[in-house]
Amino acid sequence: MDLAQSTWWWIATGALVALELLVGTFYLLMLALGAAAGAIAAHLGAPLSAQLIAAAVIGGAAVVACYLIRRPRPGDPSPRAQRSVNLDVGETVHIDRWNADGTASVRYRGAPWTAIHRPGVAPRTGPHRVAELVGSRLLVDPL
Repeated sequence: MDLAQSTWWWIATGALVALELLVGTFYLLMLALGAAAGAIAAHLGAPLSAQLIAAAVIGGAAVVACYLIRRPRPGDPSPRAQRSVNLDVGETVHIDRWNADGTASVRYRGAPWTAIHRPGVAPRTGPHRVAELVGSRLLVDPL
């Protein structure tokens, strides 16, 4: 059975998509775009060297574009402050008193936790919202 070059490119494209489904990295889909470009070049009758160049250029450009679009920017919230990463974000705790070192002991989820406030914010008692987890401490904002 002699398969055409375009068929091998489509098999590679399918393998990269399947691998992405197993691993979960979006960059493999960008490489699959490059393999699809190689397949299209093969369908157009381009020689193997042109197919490889098309796959490399399109796949590489897609990976770079994906990286530039998805990279964190200054001012973006920390991943620790996202509810999709940490289910404690957004929950409410009650602080009765602050210690001199800027920490407070709170009871949360049935266990004692240490809460801290944002730098530059004057601590006050009452209900607070968990903004993020810093190590094993809760960074809280007043409600």
